Amino acid sequence: QVQLVESGGASVQAGGSLRLSCIASAYYTTFRMTWFRQVPEKGREAVASIATRNGATAYADSVKGRFTISQDNAKNTVYLQMNSLKPEDTAKYYCAAAARVIPVGTWYDEGRYSYWGQGTQVTVSS
Repeated sequence: QVQLVESGGASVQAGGSLRLSCIASAYYTTFRMTWFRQVPEKGREAVASIATRNGATAYADSVKGRFTISQDNAKNTVYLQMNSLKPEDTAKYYCAAAARVIPVGTWYDEGRYSYWGQGTQVTVSS
């Protein structure tokens, strides 16, 4: 069982930066950690992902060049550094963990993740 706790959400102005953190219990059992985001009345959107065994990363086109996902295995933590924030980045951000290998190219599929955090709100004002 993996428990995830996100933090770091806040209200910022456009162009600003935030760093989200996700602490995972039993981090060593995970194969992939991914950040998703969701706005009311819309489905979850995969934002960035990291393969915990080799550090390979993947990003949604909408955040490439602005967001960076990283991990600190010693701290059982995954980070999402968000720069050049835009109002359209406003959402609740969730951390998700996969307890098995996810086929290449399907990292964005929320159905592949077994564990989810409670989310942290990011609001970007123009």
